[in-house]
Amino acid sequence: MTDQHASGTSGTQQGDIAPGGSSVPVIEVRDIGKSYGFVIALTGVSTSVRAGEVTCVLGDNGAGKSTFIKILAGAHTHTEGSLLIDGEEKTFSSPRSALDVGIATVFQDLAVVPLMPVWRNFFLGSELTTGFGPLRRLDVDTMKTTTASELSAMGIDLRDVEQPIGTLSGGERQCVAIARAVYFGARVLILDEPTAALGVKQSGVVLTYIAKARKRGLGVVFITHNPHHAYPVGDRFIILRRGKSMGDFAKSELSLDDLTSMMAGGTELESLAHELELTMGKLSPVVQEMQADVT
Repeated sequence: MTDQHASGTSGTQQGDIAPGGSSVPVIEVRDIGKSYGFVIALTGVSTSVRAGEVTCVLGDNGAGKSTFIKILAGAHTHTEGSLLIDGEEKTFSSPRSALDVGIATVFQDLAVVPLMPVWRNFFLGSELTTGFGPLRRLDVDTMKTTTASELSAMGIDLRDVEQPIGTLSGGERQCVAIARAVYFGARVLILDEPTAALGVKQSGVVLTYIAKARKRGLGVVFITHNPHHAYPVGDRFIILRRGKSMGDFAKSELSLDDLTSMMAGGTELESLAHELELTMGKLSPVVQEMQADVT
């Protein structure tokens, strides 16, 4: 537990920063890769994450997204290439070493206790205390007030921070996790498929809060397999396929159609369309739609 006078850096101390406001990337990777013995899980990936920007990492299942974020989060050590933090080369030995430089990861399964109130989950593992010695106790009032104000600053309007976090929607729980990371001093947020299990409306809620985190000056790494979620909020896009980078692009360099085509793999789609034509016939609506996507 943490005394309230020695708590982490509050996100409210961070001002709004326009996208691209930093000349030196908070995170930069150069030809980074990871091998497990003779198995190459990731190779030759280069990109950067700057304050006030959203870097989207896209790829299908098995593309290498999980390996990539585990390297950034300190869960795995890279075996090739370079990882630079604020321009200095680093090798993380654990997730704690990544947290120490301000890199916080919000995983898809969240790590919350559903039956605990929102404020308890917000400070879980970093509880504020007051008093000394045998009279030391949880500073419940400060934690409740802080939780409400931090969520409000992110635009999250809850009826009561006493309500169990399990009663919130999936999108709201994601947003609480984002606000928590901001409050405890994160400079970079890594979001692992935050919209994967959400409906259209709740996905929109999460994308709104990603944009708000960017506006507050955080660098965001948004992991997703959905280009329609990535393109509205992204500033940079890196596409992974089978452990390799297909390119690192600024938003001005490609359209949503380009991004979707690269995600799907134009050559693979063309091959699939040809196979369907042989089995279903050229006039099949499925074949015609597939051929339209290829062209």
